[in-house]
Amino acid sequence: MQHLLRLTIFAFALAAALPASAQTAAPVELRILAINDFHGNLRPPPGGIRIGDPEDKARKVMVAAGGAEYMATLVSQLREGRRNTIFVAAGDLIGASPFLSAMFHDEPSIESLSMMGLAISSVGNHEFDEGKAELLRMQNGGCHPVDRCQGPHPFTGAKFHYLAASTVETATGRSVLPPYEIREFDGIPVAFIGLTLKGTAGIVSPAGIAGLEFRDEAETVNALVPQLKARGVEAIVVLIHEGGEPAGDYNDCPGISGPIVEIVKKFDRAVDVVVSGHTHRAYVCEIDGRLVTSGDKYGTLVTAIDLKLDPATRDVVSTRAENVIVANASLPKKPEQTALIEAYDKLAAPIANRPAGSVTQTLSRVPNEAGESALGDVIADAQLAATKDTKDGSAVIALTNPGGIRTDIVPKENGAISFGDVFASQPFRNRLVTMTLTGSQLKDMLEQQWLDPKRPRILQVSNGFSYTWDASKPFGERVAAETMTLNGRPIEQSTGYRVTLNDYLAVGGDGFTVAKQGTSQQYGGYDADALFAFFRAHGPIGPLPPTRILRVN
Repeated sequence: MQHLLRLTIFAFALAAALPASAQTAAPVELRILAINDFHGNLRPPPGGIRIGDPEDKARKVMVAAGGAEYMATLVSQLREGRRNTIFVAAGDLIGASPFLSAMFHDEPSIESLSMMGLAISSVGNHEFDEGKAELLRMQNGGCHPVDRCQGPHPFTGAKFHYLAASTVETATGRSVLPPYEIREFDGIPVAFIGLTLKGTAGIVSPAGIAGLEFRDEAETVNALVPQLKARGVEAIVVLIHEGGEPAGDYNDCPGISGPIVEIVKKFDRAVDVVVSGHTHRAYVCEIDGRLVTSGDKYGTLVTAIDLKLDPATRDVVSTRAENVIVANASLPKKPEQTALIEAYDKLAAPIANRPAGSVTQTLSRVPNEAGESALGDVIADAQLAATKDTKDGSAVIALTNPGGIRTDIVPKENGAISFGDVFASQPFRNRLVTMTLTGSQLKDMLEQQWLDPKRPRILQVSNGFSYTWDASKPFGERVAAETMTLNGRPIEQSTGYRVTLNDYLAVGGDGFTVAKQGTSQQYGGYDADALFAFFRAHGPIGPLPPTRILRVN
C-alpha cells in the first residue's frame, strides 16, 4: 500500500511539473528569407550593388551581385541546417523588367522564383502594370490574351501565393487576392499579411485598376489583427510594398525617413516584423520597437530574418536580420535556373540582339537639378520623330514620364547597343498617343509635376520645347508661362499644339490628369520601337547640353 501511495504521489508530482516544463521549453526558431523589387532581373543587373568599402567606410564600391542563378544558390545555403524556414517577398517581383523577362510578360521570372521555393509575396504597384486580369494570370497561369503562348512550355502560374489585403474590389468590398496566410512552424502559427502601397492608383495606368481601391496600409492591418488573434495567432509579419530612405549602408538604418516610418508607428502592437520595399533601398531597422527590413532591388540581396517563438505564448520573443549579398564571385550557379534562362533566351536572343546603332557614351537616366536627363532627352526626341509627320499625328512636342525610363543605356564594344538595351530602358511597351493641348493646358500639365512635393515627376521634353521653373514658388505657380517656348517662339496660351505622350500619361498616369483633356487623339506605335528606330536613323548618339528644362532658386 505504501509503495502504491508513493507511485501515486510521484505521478501527481510529475503531472504538476509538466506545465512548468512546457513554459521553459526552448524557443522555436524560424528563419524568414525575404526579397523585394526583383523586377524580372533573371540575370545580374549592370553595376550590381553599391556598398560601403569594407576597408574604408568613407568610400563606396560596386559589387557584382544578383541574378536568379546565384540567388537560388544563396537561398539554398541560407536554408541549410534550419528546421523552419520560409521564403517571402514584398512586391514588384515583375514589371519594368529587362527584355528576357518582359518579352514573355514576366512568365520566366514567376517560374524562376517558384523554382526557388518562394512561398508568399505581397503585390507591388508594378504587378498592376498590365492590369488586374494579368496579375491574376500570373497567379493562376494560362496564355496571354493577346500574345498567346510564347514560351518554351505552358505557363502554369506562380507556385507561391500573392497577398493583397489593402487592394479591394469596390463592387464587392473584398480584397482582389487573399489578405493573409497563416503558416505553422512546430505547431506555432505565424501570419503573413500582404499590402500594396496606398498610392498605387497614382502610379499605374488607371485603366488597369478600374474597379479597385487601395486602402490605408495601417488601417487594413489593424482591422485584421482581431481576426488573426481569434484564430490563435500571436506572431504577425507584414509584407508591405512601401518603404523608406536611410542614410547608411545596406545593413544600417541611420536617419531613416519616408512613408514606412509613420505606417509602422500606426501598426497595432501585435505586428512583430515588417518586410518592406518599393524605394529600392537596403536597410535593417528598428522602428517603434519593430524589426523593419528592405533588400535593395533587382535581386542583389536576400534578407535573412531570424525569429524566436515562445511555445507558451506563441509570440515572437526575439528578432534579428542581416542583408546578405548575392555575390556573383563566390556563389555557384544553380543548374535548373541556368536551364530555365537558356530555354527562354533561345527564343528571345535573336530579337534582343538586333543591332540598334551606337552611342558615344553612356546615356544616363539620372536627372540634373532641373529634372532633365540625357536619356530622357533622347527618348522624347525619338517619340517626336515617330509622330511628327502628318500621317503619324503632326506632333510638335513630345513629353515622357521619368518613371518609364528604367535603366541607363550603356554601350558595348565600339559603342554598340542592341534592341535589348533599348527595350530595357523603356520596358513598359506603351503606345504613343498624339493629342491637341492648348498652351494653357500644357502649362497646367507641367504644374502637375509637383503634385507630390516630396517626389516631383519632371517630364522629359523634346528638342525645341523649353521652359523655366522656380522652386521657390507655390504649387501651381512654378512654371513661368512667359518662358515656355517652341523653337524660340513663345507658347500661346489659347493656341492648340499637337503633343505626343505615351498611353500611360494620356489616361492621367502619375497624376497628370490634364492629359485627359487632350482632343483629336491619334494612336501610334510603341515607345521602345520608336527609340529603336531613332537610334538606327541617327547614330552614333551622345548626350546633348541640358538646356530644355531650366530651374531658378
